[in-house]
This record gives sequence, structure tokens and C-alpha cells, in this order.
Amino acid sequence: MACAKCGYNEPKEKTLFGKKLCKICFFYAPQEKHAFENYLEEKIDWRILETFRYHENLSARKQGMERVAKTGRPVTRPPLGYKVLNGKLAPDEYASKVHSIFTTFVSKNYSLNSLARNYGLSTNGIKKILSNRTYLGEIKFSGRLFKGTHKPLISAEIFYAAQRKLNKISKSGSKQNRQEKANKV
Repeated sequence: MACAKCGYNEPKEKTLFGKKLCKICFFYAPQEKHAFENYLEEKIDWRILETFRYHENLSARKQGMERVAKTGRPVTRPPLGYKVLNGKLAPDEYASKVHSIFTTFVSKNYSLNSLARNYGLSTNGIKKILSNRTYLGEIKFSGRLFKGTHKPLISAEIFYAAQRKLNKISKSGSKQNRQEKANKV
């Protein structure tokens, strides 16, 4: 049945003074009968009402996605080197490219820029690949890590070697930036 105030059809409606209300209209409804009758006649700011409903729906979707992530299955678009097959991540035709990016980065003295040029990717894209824990067999959702059900493309040894090298580059880059700024003053 539709809400007496806004007309929204909600399965979990509430009743007040014999009128059915959605839970948002019920929450704001006055508890005195005369004030309630006036409340039913007032205009509705639809934008605000839709914002509440959108947020409620978004929250439910996020909870569902977190439940999926906890089972080790993907909840977002798969990264380069993986495809979704039967609800799970599976290596695709680019898996060897991802493995090559990691091993080249760890074993050779390539800069991020030259590595990006060599593989036809942006420098930022290379950084994202090198720091993506999905390649280690994990699923990250909402800042939390879960054990994935998929096969890792990269061994822990290679992944952590790449992290150490990225950290070293990051520290030397920030030192270099500070020196450049100091020289300008």
C-alpha cells in the first residue's frame, strides 16, 4: 500500500492514526492527531526524501557487497590480468603481462616511467598494478582485506619486493621534491 504522505510503496510500512506511512514519513510524523493531519497536507521536498531513500538503498548494497567480499569473491571490476568466471576471478590473457610487469620491476633497474612506456601503460597505471593486493590472492573492499578464492598471479616474495622498491622510490622522490623546492627559495 502507498504512503499517505508521499505515495511511496514500501513493504515495511507503518501505521499512525489509521494512515499507512513509509518509514521516513513515519519518522518525521507528529504524534498529535491534529498536527498529524496538517503534516499529511504539507508539501514534500522530494529531493530530500529521495536522498534518504538513495542513502538507505546504497547502504544495503554496500552491506551486500561486503558479504560477497568476505567470501573471497570479487565485488568490483577485475584488475588487469583477471576476468570473472562463474563469480570468481580467473587469470585471463593479460595475466602473463602482469607477472612480467612485477618481475621486470623487481629484477631490473627500470624507472616507473620507462616501465610504463615499455608496457604501454601510464605511470599511475603501473603503480596501481604494483600495489594491487588482488594479485597476491586477496580481495579489498571498503578498506578491509579478505582472503580471495582466486589464484594469485604473483608470489608473496615478488609482491613484497615490489612494495619495498616502490617505497624506496616514493621516499627518494619526496626527498628530491623537497630539495627542488628548497633550491627555488
